[in-house]
Amino acid sequence: MNFLRSVLTSALMLASCMGTDFRAGAARRDITPQEPVPMWGYGARHDALSTGIQDPLHADALVIDAGGKKLAIVGLDLGRAPAERSLQIIRRRIKEEAGIEYSFIAGSHTHHGPVLELTDEPGKGQGKFDAALHYYKQMEDGIVAAIVDANKKLVPARFGTATTELPGWNRNRHTKFEPKPVDDRLAIMRFDDAATGNPIAVLVNWTGHPTTIPAGVLKFSADYVGAMKIEIMGRMNCAAIFMQGASGDQSVAADGERKGYEAYGKALAGEVVKLAATVKTEDVPAPSLLVKEDRFPFASRTDFANPLVMAAYGKAFFPELIPNFVDEYKDGVRPRLTVALLNGDIALVGVSGEFFANHALRLRQRARVKQLFFFGYSNGYHQYFPTVEAVAEGGYGADSTVSPVAIGAGEQIMNTALLWLYQLQGKIK
Repeated sequence: MNFLRSVLTSALMLASCMGTDFRAGAARRDITPQEPVPMWGYGARHDALSTGIQDPLHADALVIDAGGKKLAIVGLDLGRAPAERSLQIIRRRIKEEAGIEYSFIAGSHTHHGPVLELTDEPGKGQGKFDAALHYYKQMEDGIVAAIVDANKKLVPARFGTATTELPGWNRNRHTKFEPKPVDDRLAIMRFDDAATGNPIAVLVNWTGHPTTIPAGVLKFSADYVGAMKIEIMGRMNCAAIFMQGASGDQSVAADGERKGYEAYGKALAGEVVKLAATVKTEDVPAPSLLVKEDRFPFASRTDFANPLVMAAYGKAFFPELIPNFVDEYKDGVRPRLTVALLNGDIALVGVSGEFFANHALRLRQRARVKQLFFFGYSNGYHQYFPTVEAVAEGGYGADSTVSPVAIGAGEQIMNTALLWLYQLQGKIK
């Protein structure tokens, strides 16, 4: 009887613990285009096709299971997140194949990836750029495969975060006013296997345009982000996931001893490895995940119905892109905001565009959480989101040619993110 009571008690304890584990898994897939396609990032290239591969492009996926709720965080060696159609296909598939309902799927913002905006319609890519259209299926399959594989590798995990400042590693490329806002915070999440103590993955959140390779190079490259990840994986024997910050007005300082994308990436990896060594990962006693997401309508500052405006865009980029922009913005600019609260005190904020650094800096000050990770270029792409004062100053990134969204949209989205974070913590009803 005592034996049976002991077995029953153990079974009840096991049942009560099911769904309360904190688990993590990671995987990667190559998503480099296999055919020549137009390249993303520099308008002056127009529709020039890629000529080869300088280094491969990857989808690096991290899946977190917090108390039975799953979140995928995916860093892509692409200029932007997948377009809306591809994003919804990916999200539907990972829900069906892995039970993952929530996701941050973001581009590193490399300027040496493929164009993702073309569609299979006359005048919008069909016939002329069929290789690019074929690539989207390859990209979707690769991203889904990385996420599903990471989900299969889920194991009980210990977790920790850390931050440090790296002054002089990036700079504000926009404003002429001092002090110039610079987000020089390097933030990481570290996940260790609870059974072995070995690292599973390191997530890196850093802010700076991956534009260290000349625009004239028509070969695919992950820029400094790829070099960084290779170095981390080699030195730590674990997955490395990179999530770009609010880098709309931020460039990296890839000069001196850090000159060039490989040198900068390796040096940044060294700082990541050093910071990761300070993290004492811990068991998560009460894992939790709360997520809110929505899209917000804003008027456009750019009149996409004006044929003169469209002609100018067609000349600056190339004609097949422009009707796709018109389709995207026919109902105004509709950016997506995704906010997650992990384990009660870790905030993840994802936005579908190039937000200026002060948006992230101010949100971090106001949020009052243990750590806040800001993911730009996440779950879509709606171009630049300058601050109000940046619009008043003018210049690239703040003018309506690359920032069609209504003035003040960035501040409104950040206020919503702040409200959601306090609501998810139960501090505001």
